[in-house]
Amino acid sequence: MGFLAFTAAALVVGIVLSLAGLSVWGDVVLAVGTIVALGPASWWVVSALRAGRLGVDAIAVLALVGTLAVREYLAGALIAVMLAGGRALEHYAMRRARRDLTALYERAPRSAHRYDRDGLRRLDVGEVSRGDLLLVPAGEMVPVDGVVSRCAALLDESALTGEALPVDYPVGESVRSGVVNVGPAFDLRATSTAEESAYAGVVRLAGEAEAGSAPVVRVADRFAAWFLPATLVLAGLAWVLSGEAVRAVAVLVVATPCPLLLAAPAAIASGLSRTARRAVVVKGGGALETLGRARTLVLDKTGTLTQGRPEVVDIVAAQGFSAREVLGLAASVDRMSAHVLAAAITQAADQRGAETVVAEGVHEQAGSGTTGSVDGRLVHVGKAPKGLDSAWMAAQRARAALDSAMTVWVSVDGSVAGLILLRDEVRADAARTLRRLRSAGIERVVMLTGDRAEVAESVAAVLGVDRVIAEQTPAQKVAVVREEAERAPTVMVGDGVNDAPALAAAQVGVAMGAHGSAASTQAADVVLTTDRLDRLADAMDVARRTRRIAVESAGIGIGLSVVAMVAAALGAIPPAGGALLQEAIDVAVILNALRALRPGRGTRLHVDAPTDALLHHFDREHATLRPALDLLREAADALDRPSAQALPLVRHVHDVLSSEILPHEQAEEQRLYPALSRLLRDPEATVTMSRAHAEISRLAARLARHVELAGTDGPRPEQIDDLRACLYGLHAVLTLHFAQEEEAYFSLTGRAE
Repeated sequence: MGFLAFTAAALVVGIVLSLAGLSVWGDVVLAVGTIVALGPASWWVVSALRAGRLGVDAIAVLALVGTLAVREYLAGALIAVMLAGGRALEHYAMRRARRDLTALYERAPRSAHRYDRDGLRRLDVGEVSRGDLLLVPAGEMVPVDGVVSRCAALLDESALTGEALPVDYPVGESVRSGVVNVGPAFDLRATSTAEESAYAGVVRLAGEAEAGSAPVVRVADRFAAWFLPATLVLAGLAWVLSGEAVRAVAVLVVATPCPLLLAAPAAIASGLSRTARRAVVVKGGGALETLGRARTLVLDKTGTLTQGRPEVVDIVAAQGFSAREVLGLAASVDRMSAHVLAAAITQAADQRGAETVVAEGVHEQAGSGTTGSVDGRLVHVGKAPKGLDSAWMAAQRARAALDSAMTVWVSVDGSVAGLILLRDEVRADAARTLRRLRSAGIERVVMLTGDRAEVAESVAAVLGVDRVIAEQTPAQKVAVVREEAERAPTVMVGDGVNDAPALAAAQVGVAMGAHGSAASTQAADVVLTTDRLDRLADAMDVARRTRRIAVESAGIGIGLSVVAMVAAALGAIPPAGGALLQEAIDVAVILNALRALRPGRGTRLHVDAPTDALLHHFDREHATLRPALDLLREAADALDRPSAQALPLVRHVHDVLSSEILPHEQAEEQRLYPALSRLLRDPEATVTMSRAHAEISRLAARLARHVELAGTDGPRPEQIDDLRACLYGLHAVLTLHFAQEEEAYFSLTGRAE
């Protein structure tokens, strides 16, 4: 800003002195402003040459020298102001935020608890030696790599591996530093020092990846490949053919690349403003420009494509219990538990209206689970009690393995009451966002995760990614990102500490900042400040439009400059007049570039307020109706019991269908779908969903007929098979239908500016 202030002051003072009749002193001041501008401009040219490129700043240097040589000081001062103004605007818009690793260092373990002769002593982590016996308290980070020595450990490894669910480590198992103890305290035998441990390796890796990242080349420099030689040839011809050096200077003056130096920064500054309104922080114009030409998207799974936390996906009740009862018993005990899965279970109980009471005598045992007394019954939540096994339990374990779900067994007075399945669910807006990104120009989508292959592939199958690379360490992630970046401009999206090196290695790193780690946020070029993946698509829309406007504005400016250059070569425009004409071109270019401030259509579907309100309304109803879907499966499973026991549950399901689910589907058909058809401008857009409504109604009517035929004694033997098929069919259709609506329609909500 000092450079701009000085050149502007020199121009104003020089003009004032000239108008006051002191033309000699006016020329001196104008010449000083021109000479001062030569220093920074020459340094920019030298810096570009050192980087292996010759930028358009070289034209500005030649123009400044030329105006001094032919004593066109006013023209030189005008060029100096334009040059300083363009560079100031560029620094404001294109300043690339330093990818500092402060958060990684701040998160690193600082201290450890070591057993000494005098008891337990707290010491600096750098003082830990191999063979030391350490205590890792609950909630603290494992300070160094080691082996579990006493008491099994329950560790949250999401920071290093991306695995959302905690992992049990029995005595004798090796664990890595940087993971968090989410169970009770345990002893650790150190096998390495802090400098040799896994977390220190992640920090070093991130630093190396950052140092190896290439700078972004300015839009202006890409034009220089042809514009600079053309300018020099035309200026030389004007001088040779006319014999007047002033004509060559006039050509250089009107060729001074201010449209290039101003167009891109003005457009990009506008684009940065637009992304900020979409809750996306872009750390500089270079990142926005590169985001606008990205062709490959690399995504972490946990916390990016998935919610990043376990959720209850199903409850299976054993004979004599209902799913809601099993969930209520588990939540009653888990409300007093510090287990990382307890929050998911208690939240599910609250959402599904399961009845809970205050448990007494709650006791938590690492690696086993939590036990407490609920209404005089001994309830255990965690692993299945030892010595209990059955064909039913084996079937549930097989089902959990197929679903890549974590199992929490609930037992009452030593007998299994049921099973709770938990899984890290795919984000509702993930599929729509990927489709939008493909529409915006992304040609290749890669899922890169430290999670297990079977879990990653199940998510990839839902979302349709092009390549799945699972079970990757931070170092392997960096290698994959660099491999993809060699093929095409690549964007990496992640949220964990383990993603920080890969984010730093990518041409553009994007962090899920709402719930992601501070380390990934610091290492990234783009931060999504809300927990919505679709903001990435919004940012890419803005980036592509901004880049298009920047290139368009620069092209318009260059085109006008070329016309002016020809006129100057023919002697029609003197140097001072050329400088003023160039100012007019600059104004036109900037006004065009500022169009980037206005919203563009992009790939986002703009939802009007009434339709948005309807979507929110029916989305909330889905949340309240989801527990009813579990009743369908529970009723179908109950048909294996005597008919008289199954009948109350079947009738309850029929009542819920009649009073809650069918009215909801009818309201969607009458109110939501017509609004969506208008929004999408396609009367056929909701036809498949309407067909699902028809199938739901048909199966519900069939179930009602079965209830009528059952009488008071329960379903007759000849009804059982068809009734079970009807219930399972309703469960499957409704589950799929809910998922389709949430992905296709309800993910449109929350789009207001």
